[in-house]
Amino acid sequence: MNGLRRMDRAAITPTAFYRDPMAALHWLERAFGFETVLLLTDDEGRVGHAEVAFRGCHIGIGGEWAGPQLGGAAMKSPASVGGAGTQFMWVELAEGIDDHCQQARAAGAKIVADPEDQFYGARTYRAHDLEGHVWNFRQELRHVSNAEMTAATGLKVRNRLQEV
Repeated sequence: MNGLRRMDRAAITPTAFYRDPMAALHWLERAFGFETVLLLTDDEGRVGHAEVAFRGCHIGIGGEWAGPQLGGAAMKSPASVGGAGTQFMWVELAEGIDDHCQQARAAGAKIVADPEDQFYGARTYRAHDLEGHVWNFRQELRHVSNAEMTAATGLKVRNRLQEV
């Protein structure tokens, strides 16, 4: 069987929408090291749907669209709505976060938060892609207990939603 069997896929695949999804695919490969693993195009070469993969996870990449299938909603790039977004992507790196940030910067990513160690034991940086989607990259440095995080922030830290 070609491709991934459904049982091998993650239960959720987030999707980002772009004015120019083909340019986005090439840029995401160059800037963030993603791999295009699925590309559906029409006879004119326009992207119908695509997916990139990174460390076993997939992210859908599509062009802007609206239609009755969405019940009146429209899928837009932040570049089409004044930079507004409704989500950002968290991406876990196994190693090399500082080098990853430099690679993204060299490819034209707008680095909005340089790599920095966080109270929760990770090192993170944030970048905007070529159309303004926010990507948050993190690399785990050490395990931090809930008690340590509470002491560092003053916030009550829980791992599961509980009745208060």
